[in-house]
Amino acid sequence: MTTGQGKQPLPVQGDDVATAWRELRADGDIQFSQIDLPEQEPPPDWFLQFMDWLAMVFAPVGRLLVAIWPVLMWVLIGAAVLGVAYLLYEAYGPGFRRGKKAEASPEWTPREHEALALLEEADRLAAAGNFGEATHLLLKRSVGQIAEARPDLVEPSSTARELASEPRLPEAARKAFALIAAPVERSLFALGQLDEADWQGARAAYADFALAQKAVSA
Repeated sequence: MTTGQGKQPLPVQGDDVATAWRELRADGDIQFSQIDLPEQEPPPDWFLQFMDWLAMVFAPVGRLLVAIWPVLMWVLIGAAVLGVAYLLYEAYGPGFRRGKKAEASPEWTPREHEALALLEEADRLAAAGNFGEATHLLLKRSVGQIAEARPDLVEPSSTARELASEPRLPEAARKAFALIAAPVERSLFALGQLDEADWQGARAAYADFALAQKAVSA
């Protein structure tokens, strides 16, 4: 007990302590007597039998794990290392793999006779005034040519717009797909007809892509 800040505590008299203790024991809100806990009933027989059955079933498994642990430990460590290696490959491997393919793969463009035959067929459609059909034909066949040469670049659900942004295609190919796809998409969504200017733009884009010596790199 202190009389103020910085002052020495005053000694507490023994009678004061005894009195305070008696008052504390007399307080009925405080439990001082020992509490007798009720006896717990033993678990039912069916539960004990079930636990015995589990012990009987899993005891051989436990003994087996203990016996093979020196080998199992290295197997688990190896699996963890392989898992980390797989994650690193997924994160960095495809880019490195594409780079290696780009260095090793020869240059590719559609075969010249196929490109010329396609242009001739499309020109016949355009000469008859079917500019929309001619442009659609260029788009469809050019996508098919890429899919035949590089199936890893074209999925069944791939669109020309996606191909136009495919980083593994050279700039000339991406530009061609963008120029061919733009009027086709416009005609589909606006329900309009393509005119001769649309056709000529798509034809020039395809010819530049298919007949120029541009590589489709990995």
